[in-house]
Amino acid sequence: MTIDHKKLALIHIVKKDLALTDEAYRDMLQGAAGVRSARDLDEGGFQKLMRFFARSGYYRVVPGRMTYRQKLFIQHLVDELGWDADHFTNFLGKYFHKSALPSLSRLEASKLIEALKNVRKHQGEKA
Repeated sequence: MTIDHKKLALIHIVKKDLALTDEAYRDMLQGAAGVRSARDLDEGGFQKLMRFFARSGYYRVVPGRMTYRQKLFIQHLVDELGWDADHFTNFLGKYFHKSALPSLSRLEASKLIEALKNVRKHQGEKA
């Protein structure tokens, strides 16, 4: 039995986030789960792949820094707002005095999430 579409989407988000080439991505799938396509993953293969990602240096939680989940949610909110990268960078600089998303602490990321949710709410009230 293959995995559902949400899990496939998560795998492709990670692929994009890691900026993997197609060949590197397929090699990673082969090494971690024994398949060349995410569509061929079963639940056990998906779990092995997620453990592989969790062990990679990119996804390790750095004490005090934002979590990967916070980063994904912030990116989702920015996309919902329809902001381009420059607009978001300006917002981040003006209100959080930061020039890049990865430099935020967990607390700052939480405050940013709440600020973006308030902007989204305010935009919804205008419409």
